[in-house]
Parts: sequence; structure tokens; C-alpha cells
Amino acid sequence: MASSKSVPPNSGCNFSRDENHSSAILPWDRFSSWIHCICVVTFDLELGQAMEVIYPGHVKLSEQEKTNICYLAFPDSNSGCMGDTQFHMRIRQAPGRHPLRSEHRTYNQKCPAYLQIQSGYFYGYVYFRQVKDKTIPRGYFQKSVVIISRLPFVSLFTKVSGLLSPEYFNSGEASIEVACSEIDRWPSPAPGETVSLPLLGMVIQTHIPSNNSKTNGHSPSATTPTTEDVSISTSSGLLGPTSSVSVTVLPTPHEVNLFSCFSGVVSHIHLLWELVLTAEPLVVMASLPTTCSDIVQALVSVITPLMYCADFRPYFTIHDSEFKEYTTRAHAPPPVILGVTNPFFAKTLHHWPHIIRICDMPKNNSIAAHKHKLKKGTNIKMLDSKPGVYTQYQPFLQKDKAILKKLMKGMENKRPDEVQSALLRRHLLELTQSFIIPLERYMASLMPLHKNISPYKAPPTIRPFNPDDFFATLSTAGPQLTTGIKGDWVGLYKRFFRSPNFSGWFNARYREVTQKLQLLQLEALSDADLKLWVRGKQEVEVVDMVLRIRQRLQAPPDAEPVLADSTRERLEMRLSDLVTSLPEDLRTVLKAS
Repeated sequence: MASSKSVPPNSGCNFSRDENHSSAILPWDRFSSWIHCICVVTFDLELGQAMEVIYPGHVKLSEQEKTNICYLAFPDSNSGCMGDTQFHMRIRQAPGRHPLRSEHRTYNQKCPAYLQIQSGYFYGYVYFRQVKDKTIPRGYFQKSVVIISRLPFVSLFTKVSGLLSPEYFNSGEASIEVACSEIDRWPSPAPGETVSLPLLGMVIQTHIPSNNSKTNGHSPSATTPTTEDVSISTSSGLLGPTSSVSVTVLPTPHEVNLFSCFSGVVSHIHLLWELVLTAEPLVVMASLPTTCSDIVQALVSVITPLMYCADFRPYFTIHDSEFKEYTTRAHAPPPVILGVTNPFFAKTLHHWPHIIRICDMPKNNSIAAHKHKLKKGTNIKMLDSKPGVYTQYQPFLQKDKAILKKLMKGMENKRPDEVQSALLRRHLLELTQSFIIPLERYMASLMPLHKNISPYKAPPTIRPFNPDDFFATLSTAGPQLTTGIKGDWVGLYKRFFRSPNFSGWFNARYREVTQKLQLLQLEALSDADLKLWVRGKQEVEVVDMVLRIRQRLQAPPDAEPVLADSTRERLEMRLSDLVTSLPEDLRTVLKAS
């Protein structure tokens, strides 16, 4: 691509912000809580991939972001991809340009860790169309609609893109304007809520997981998406008070078809689980971007409810701005999962320690697909053609033959993919929980005793994490209590401790525990008799306490730890008690400050 071009904000878009005025014609808060922007990328004979327009027009992307979106919006392979193709990507944001919105911070506080918005990344949901067109010099119409969002809602935005993009190709920019206007009326994404989202004559209904869900937002029993005509009441006014509309129900907004993704390598699922758990460098090679992006997303999800804390790129091309960073042979491959389609990567990445080569084939041939082999080492000639898992990794744990037998039986009996996915997802969830429960128990043991929390002192700190002390707990509180899988669990934990997944888990738990201790200290302070405490105290000590309580009360409502309304009210009473105890001149100064 040469330089990407963009259309002025008001070009063909009557709801964008005027460059010379600070006010927008429409408020975009609700739209922005779901979608950052919608881009149309075209293939220009002179420029290559070029940004045709960005909706809404006031959204600003850096040149690097535009370039990455443009290149990733087109399939990077020799497979042709005639017709319509859908896939998704994940790109780095330009540093400091896109701070999290307040509703996104609120969302992050309530959603499971693995669905949190990562401040440094965008997701891109691509709908690419390539058809023959003799009126175009190159002979082909090639254009993509890309929905850019912070949210990892793959199934939801794939559906949204599947509704919006064909309308755009058939009816032009007006259809995107209508869709954006409808999305701007959607409620903000609230974990724990089931939302109905009207879009272009259809309503998409889905449940947004929360961190209080029974399975931590996971949906092991999710069924396939369904569509039906029902009468539904909407508050948006777009469909009238009660209209008969087509409703698509998505069990969750984020899950891909797990079994369909792994049907070719399902016998190696425990090996893949260990590779993802320990954040090993992993590349997925397929001929279609849809295949590789779905498989990368499925891989990241196999350790749910743990959050995958290394980088991952569902779709990655040789034009990506991080290409050199991730493919250089000067140092070991970084902890990242890449999904690629260009055959060039078979040579560029053949030194990577773990490679999954997928053969794209019809879904009804899943039994044949299951015969993908485990290849020791990486033979470059085999990589060019033969599917399989290429690795020299020695798993720490044995396979669970019972679940593999059940899944194989399901393939023979043509059991529906959604049932197979539910079986596999539940097994992986229970395996991950068996691994993480001993860590959670040990972490809880590092908490200070409640009696050590004083209303008048800073909260006590959590004791250091000591791996040897943790290993000593495994004989009585280890994974063997919740799973029958045998193997070298200690060795697996040691490898996990060296991974970014452990760092991410520990830092999140440490932050949670620290906030809990802060909250307990503030609750103790709100119940303390400060009228008694001030006796014998110097004025500077009392003023210091006043300033500390005031600082906490003046923090934004979403500042962590979030105070209960009752605690806040009691703290305001304690603050009043302290101020009243001070001399009048000091009270005047404090009121003025």
C-alpha cells in the first residue's frame, strides 16, 4: 500500500463533526461505548489498499493505525477468497491517543477478566467482498467494511458486520449512516445484563457475562445462535412500541465455535491447553483468514476463566507494523499467538517452536480432519502442505482419554458442533479451574488477619508469594482433589510462573486484595469514634486525617475500590466530626481549600 487516503469528515456523512466546530450534530457516547469507528477500505489501482471513509467523521486514527487496518482488511493469501469473507483482527493502538472512556472502566470492573477491554488494542471485524467487475481496470471489485471496537465480542460483531456490510454494498453509505444512528441508541454494554440491540430491521439479543456469573461469564452449555420472528417491545423508538421483527439470539457475545475450530487437532487439545497456559510462542497457519482468526480466538479461550495475558493476533500479515518484531531470528520468538495465511510465513516462521498447520476443508469432513498428526520438530517441506501440530514440547500432564473418546464418538454419530463445543468447553473450564483453585487458596492465605486492620493506620499489605510455600500446599490442596488427570503438576506450575499469564493473574489478584484491604480499612474508619480519637491528637494529625478522608470522598464514582453508598455516608459524618473538632480558623481554611 502507498499512503492511505481518507474522506473529509462531512463527505457523504451528514452526522459527522464539522472540522471547524467543536460540537457534534449527534451525541456519540452510546455508539462509542460499543464501536470506535467503522472504516471502508478499498483497493485502489494506484495506491493499493486505501481508507475510503471513516464513520463517524470526527473519529481520528493515527497513520500507523490506518495503515494496519488497510493491510489487514484484505486476505493475504493465494486462496482467492472470491465472494464474501468474514474474519477479525487485533491491532495495537497508537500510544496515548485513545484513553478508556468512563463507561469502559465501569464495564471492566464488572466483567470477567478475559473479557476486559485492553487499553492498548483495537479489534477489527472485517467483511471483505471480492467479485468480478469488468468496469474496473483490474477486473475485480475489492472492498472491505471494518468495524473497529475495543470489545472482544467476536460473535456479536461478526453478526453485526454480516448485517451491515451487505447493506452497504447494496445500498451505499446511507445504510451505514442508518446503522450508526441505531447503534447510538443501544444501551451501554453492562455485564450481567441481557441486551436487545436493534439493527437494520433485526434485533440481536445476547447476554453480557459478568464476573459474578456461576461460571465466571463462561457458557459451557451455550447453544447455537437462533433466529426467529417474535413480537418485541423496544424503547428506542426505531421499531415502534411493539413490532414483529426477526430476533437473533446469541448465547454469548464473544464465543466462537470451539469444536469446529479444533476438530482437526482435538486429540492434541491437552497439549494446546498447556502451550496457551504457559504462553508459548504459537503460530496458526491456514489458507483462509476466517479459519486462522477463529482458531487463534479459540486458543485464547481454552484457559478460561484465566485471562490470556500475552499478545495474540487472530490475523497477521507481512505488512503488519510488528512484522519484524515478531519474525526476527535475532532472538527467541516472543510469547504471542499469530494467525497467518500467506505461504511466505512457512519459511519465515519455521524456526518457531510450535506451529499448527490447518487444512481448510468442508465441515462435514470433520472425521478426516481429525487425522491431523503431531509432528516432532518442524520439517519445512512438510509445513508447506501437510496439516498437523509441529512441536518438540513434552506435555507435563497426561491426556484425558475419556473426553477424547466422547468427542470421537460424537464425530462418528454426527453430533452437532454446538453440543461437541459444550462438552469440550466444560472439560477445559474444569481443567483450568483445577489448575487455578490451589493458587487462589494459597493467595487467600497471604491475606492479613482482619484484626490487623486499623481505622487509623494505612491498610496492611499482603504477604509475598513464595513458590516453595505454594508447592508445599499441593499435597493436601492440589489439583488432584478436583481432576483425575495425572502428571507433573509441579513442573507445569513452574513453567506457568515464568509466563505473562501468571504475572497478569497475580497482579490482578494482588490489586483485588489490596483494594479489598483498602475497603475494609475505610469501612472500619467509617464506623470509628473519631470524636474520641481526636482527644490528645495534634492539629496536624487531625488535618491530615481530614484531607485523607476528603480525598477519598472526592474521587470519581468509579475510582477503585468502589465505596458503598452507606460507607460513603458514614465517612461524610466522620469528616464532619473531625472538622467540627478543629479551631474555627482551621475550619475556615479547610472549607476554602
